Amino acid sequence: MTTPTAYPSSRLLTARLSAFVDDVREAVGRGLAPDVTAYLVGERLAPHLGAADLLTPEQREGDPDHYRQHILHAEPDGSFSIVALVWLPGQRTAIHDHVSWCVTGVHEGEEHERRYRLVPDGPGSRLIAVEDVVNPRGAVCGFAPPGDIHRVWNACGTKAISLHIYGADIARLGSSVRRVYELPTADGR
Repeated sequence: MTTPTAYPSSRLLTARLSAFVDDVREAVGRGLAPDVTAYLVGERLAPHLGAADLLTPEQREGDPDHYRQHILHAEPDGSFSIVALVWLPGQRTAIHDHVSWCVTGVHEGEEHERRYRLVPDGPGSRLIAVEDVVNPRGAVCGFAPPGDIHRVWNACGTKAISLHIYGADIARLGSSVRRVYELPTADGR
């Protein structure tokens, strides 16, 4: 898997993004279960998606070789990070899962996602595709491990941008990916 570069984004947050950071801090600070935290963060993200004043022009830049990760904020105590992923047409992830709860929201364009389930298969395991989802602009979804195995890609002819909020310090870790799956899949994809 080619890992996207964690480009240093401008630490200058727009006023809207700064307000969102405060909202996430409040939700995470409640100390609730990961799935409940993801739900609360998703509620706070939805009103900002598609707003022209959310990201700077630099934070909207893609990379022709692979999707680009802009780390927008990492909470000093490591409790959460906010990342903008910029996807040019055809760019995709490997099949993977995550180190923590995650909330995603499509800011521009649309993201395609295939979700998988890991099942025993004799002495090993294989992946079964269980759902294909198209997330248009404004769509928000959240999850918490386990059961968060998926692949994401941009199948559109234009750029797609999504915001990802993780319950981990992505600036320190470099990625939200816990594991990349190279196992056979039932559908071959």
